[in-house]
Amino acid sequence: MAIAAVAFLLPLGVLFFLSGLVINLFQAIFFVLIRPISKNTYRTINRALAELLWIELVWVVDWWAGLKIKVFTDKETLSVMGKEHALVLANHRSDIDWLVGWVLAQRSGCLGSAIAVMKKSSKFLPVIGWSMWFSEYLFLERSWAKDESTLKSGLQRLKDFPRPFWLALFVEGTRFTKSKLLAAQQYAASQGLPIPRNVLIPRTKGFVSAVSNTRSFLPAIYDTTIAIPKSSPQPTMLRLFKGQSSVVHVRIKRHLMKDLPETDEGVAQWCKDLFVAKDAILDKHNAEDTFSDQELQDLGRPKKSLVVVTSWACLLIFGLLKFLQWSALLSSWKGIAISAIALGVVSVFMHILIRFSQSEHSTPARVTPTNHAQVPLANPKNEGEPSETGENKQH
Repeated sequence: MAIAAVAFLLPLGVLFFLSGLVINLFQAIFFVLIRPISKNTYRTINRALAELLWIELVWVVDWWAGLKIKVFTDKETLSVMGKEHALVLANHRSDIDWLVGWVLAQRSGCLGSAIAVMKKSSKFLPVIGWSMWFSEYLFLERSWAKDESTLKSGLQRLKDFPRPFWLALFVEGTRFTKSKLLAAQQYAASQGLPIPRNVLIPRTKGFVSAVSNTRSFLPAIYDTTIAIPKSSPQPTMLRLFKGQSSVVHVRIKRHLMKDLPETDEGVAQWCKDLFVAKDAILDKHNAEDTFSDQELQDLGRPKKSLVVVTSWACLLIFGLLKFLQWSALLSSWKGIAISAIALGVVSVFMHILIRFSQSEHSTPARVTPTNHAQVPLANPKNEGEPSETGENKQH
């Protein structure tokens, strides 16, 4: 398996890197030439371009690793997914939660218009970060004083978005780990709050801002609960690239935006109550290894990603062969050295992409003694700090 992973990872990196640069180039051209004339036309074109790139990672999930994503929801919710604007509110359970969201968006027909709130540094990532910037992802510095106006203006720009979009928020602010859970439990105990067992305490300011600035044009919130069955290994980007499968359970409950409280305080409490309920739902999942309160839906495995990746591979192989024939690059030691350096750059790029998905490397919450309890300093001060879709990173 290790040899297969190495033999596969480098060609995949070359494919994703080169196709991504092509997509980025076209995104930049249309951003400069089309967007000043018609923002909606640019968004429609960019939606198709972004999907051509991001669907390559969907292919890794579906056709290389064979990751099994089991969706539990009601048929009414399933029927409107991808047909309406929606705020996707999820717990952050694994390194690839953002990618699971992309897979569900692709199944629903809105992969190219999936948007997320992410940390500012993400937009500088080669290929994928640049593509996200062109696709109007919201990038924050994780300082509410700086981010409040940025988030507000970014959300309001979505008001005239021409196609249904999903806006993803991970309000816990970081991926769930045992150490972060302990810090959250200690803080909750010190504040007289419900003690979490399977989730972290949500940071609500970003969610409140999202609701207040999108309430007029965004009809629904998809309360998404992600769980990993006990029999399945924890999914990671590295495991996917190695072709190692896992299972992810996703429960989706649709809430109407009009049913949320009118006040900011009420919206914040609604979010906190939602995560208390989510915690209980995950308790039940831990016991039963399924979401028994919702119906399992078969979303299939569309062949579109297979067709796109095969087409990209044929196009790039043909182009590379023609280039090598024209340049005779491999006929000299200098050309071989240049080729080796290029492959090294691609290897570094793939390493960055894997690191991008690993939220485990985020800074752990600091704790200090208060009333004989260890209280994380980050929670009282940042309790409402907006979070990104993938502290992973991935994000």
